[in-house]
Amino acid sequence: MVTVDSLVRAAETGKAAGVGESALRPDGTAKVTGRFAYSSDLWIEGMVWATTLRSPYAAARIRSIDTSKALAQPGVHAVLTHEDVPGAKTYGMKSADQPVLAVDEVRYHGEPVALVAADDPETARQAAKLIIVDYEPLTPVTDPMTVLDDGVRPIHPAGNLVRHVKIRHGDVARAKADVVVTGEYEVGMQDQAFLGPESGLAIPAEDGGVELYVSSQWLHKDLEQLAPCLGLPPDKVRLTLAGVGGAFGGREDLSVHVHACMLALRLGRPVKMSYNRYESFFGHVHRHPAKMRYEHGATKDGRLVYVKARLVLDGGAYTSTSPVVIANACYFVTGAYDVPNAEIDGLAVYTNNPPCGAMRGFGAVQSAYGCESNMDKLAHALGMDPIELRLRNAMTTGTVLPTGQAVDGPAPVAELLQALRDRPLPPAAGTDLLSLPGGAANTTHGEGVRRGVGYAVGVKAIGYSGGVDDISTARVTLAVVNGTPVASVHTAAAECGQGVTTVQAQVTSTELGVSRVVVLPADTQIGDAGSASASRMTWMSTGAVQGACRHIARELLRRAAEASGLPASALSLASDQVLDTSGHPVCAVADLVGSDTVEHTFEYRHRPTQGIDPETGQGDAHIAFAFAAHRAVVDVDVELGLVKVVELATAQDVGKAMNPLAVEGQIEGGSVQGLGLALMEEILVDAEGRVRNPSFTDYLIPTVLDVPPMPISLFEFPHPDSPYGLNGVGEPPTLSSTPAILNALRTATGLPLPNAPIRPDDIALAAGS
Repeated sequence: MVTVDSLVRAAETGKAAGVGESALRPDGTAKVTGRFAYSSDLWIEGMVWATTLRSPYAAARIRSIDTSKALAQPGVHAVLTHEDVPGAKTYGMKSADQPVLAVDEVRYHGEPVALVAADDPETARQAAKLIIVDYEPLTPVTDPMTVLDDGVRPIHPAGNLVRHVKIRHGDVARAKADVVVTGEYEVGMQDQAFLGPESGLAIPAEDGGVELYVSSQWLHKDLEQLAPCLGLPPDKVRLTLAGVGGAFGGREDLSVHVHACMLALRLGRPVKMSYNRYESFFGHVHRHPAKMRYEHGATKDGRLVYVKARLVLDGGAYTSTSPVVIANACYFVTGAYDVPNAEIDGLAVYTNNPPCGAMRGFGAVQSAYGCESNMDKLAHALGMDPIELRLRNAMTTGTVLPTGQAVDGPAPVAELLQALRDRPLPPAAGTDLLSLPGGAANTTHGEGVRRGVGYAVGVKAIGYSGGVDDISTARVTLAVVNGTPVASVHTAAAECGQGVTTVQAQVTSTELGVSRVVVLPADTQIGDAGSASASRMTWMSTGAVQGACRHIARELLRRAAEASGLPASALSLASDQVLDTSGHPVCAVADLVGSDTVEHTFEYRHRPTQGIDPETGQGDAHIAFAFAAHRAVVDVDVELGLVKVVELATAQDVGKAMNPLAVEGQIEGGSVQGLGLALMEEILVDAEGRVRNPSFTDYLIPTVLDVPPMPISLFEFPHPDSPYGLNGVGEPPTLSSTPAILNALRTATGLPLPNAPIRPDDIALAAGS
């Protein structure tokens, strides 16, 4: 049984490896053997269980709520509605517009309406069914292309438009192109599909506050939203990161946080809240569905002259991060190419569909899909090899983006594409059924099977853009335990499976030369670390830990210099020793620390950025850029529409591979999520706004039989502004994997296939028509 006490004990990493080594993860063995404490495993004596009553309608007015029958059930301790919210009634990442519990209206299927706490989960669920809500159903508005039309019912208190992003670069009206292609593309609503459902344990504190152990991506942003809803000062709300079973953006927004804490404070006892898989589909935001129109103009020899694009993202019922997602989508509409003229309009709108927000790639996935699809269409119109068209227009250092910012770091687009082009193609499929579309289903023995090869490249900013003052804080303490120097690291960095805990230990070992490092649990008792998102966490937490360590290292070398008479500049730290320039030990680190401790807290900030001009979209908005490219090889049974991805090769610049094994894992994981979006993953919402497939039975994700060989070419072009020259790794693979697969399918079938995900009938029916 996992207890809170077992969670908060620090996990020692053992002998720490240094930066650049494939260090084993300290949590790896526990996770694969089932001993790791995820948030859903938490238990404490005297706790009760909570559940949520959710709306069956996508749009309805609430006339009344009767909780009396639920309260009368044996084992039920509390039933709460919006009237019981002790503080602010709403919260939100960018705008505090999402109700803690629905007040007088529900705006999406699954919106929380009431809470129940009971002795056990089943009693709570059965009691929730006894709550009587008198709804007046309204006609839901579910088509994002119509919500801005005159006469459409206002969905959101602020209207139906979340944000309109305009980018004007060069002079599209005067740009002269020999060849023009247009295309309309659509991307469906993808779920993060993390394996660990939302869960948390709230414990009332003696000072009238509350402690929350919760799976999250950003503890301090959670605190910022949570405390006002509880009517408590921030110092009385303490959050500790519980074991996170994946995130990918789906844990940036609040889920169980306010509800569990409300009940704990009301009852004066611990409250556990853990979603099942069905509820998880309603308990977090999803990737924005997108409808996009692209127009590319080029010269006869394939030089891009201009790009015009219009994007509409469905933000669902509430704001979440939609204003930033649509901005990010627009920033990279023209892809990893040199485009002298651009006219870009991006709109995020409200609908009565489920709320959408952060997901790996954060808007750039949608725009990369549209751009790369239209680039292949342009290559076909020019009669040019698609990879040659990309090479001819590849972004380089110094390229000016549509936002007017020049790329001042590495931009190895050509190198990535060339590496993929030069890689040998996999052999033709044999007679083994598992190597053919349909696999063991024995649908084909090779007849009707065609092979296609497709390329795509993606670019995305790393970190927060648009003038955000990003920060990450780390406290490093060096002490002697049993004669051995031990460094402890304390940050609020959320370990979501990406390996930031391991990297913190590697940085500490490298900078202080110590072999023993302890990474303490992340919580809000230390300064903000920002979100585990935007491919920023390794960059930012490394900067913070490195800064704290270097301050301690200077102090140790000062002490060693005083003791040895050697200048500090002639000394270094390694293997728990102070070494001279010849590598000979001068003294032990343990002797320098003694019975004292050496400690430093460091706040790291990246270089400043600017907001973009609202009329032109111009501004130096980004700190850095990351690039990835994919080559997909697919076999397609055109008669049945079945697809086998034979190989999905990646080339990516990572700046510095801090942990090469972990980097490869991130690239493989991102590529598989892109494969899912290309071929199977989509939350289906009907005309009434109801989610039709909230389960892993009906929401399909790739299995081991769907995942092909994924050879990876790692490039290390150091970034001039980052610690160790590193760059973000997690998001870029999701940008180019989806369009590479669809481009390969188009090559194999000759069909336009404008929508992602593609389904068998999209191929089979079109091929047979």
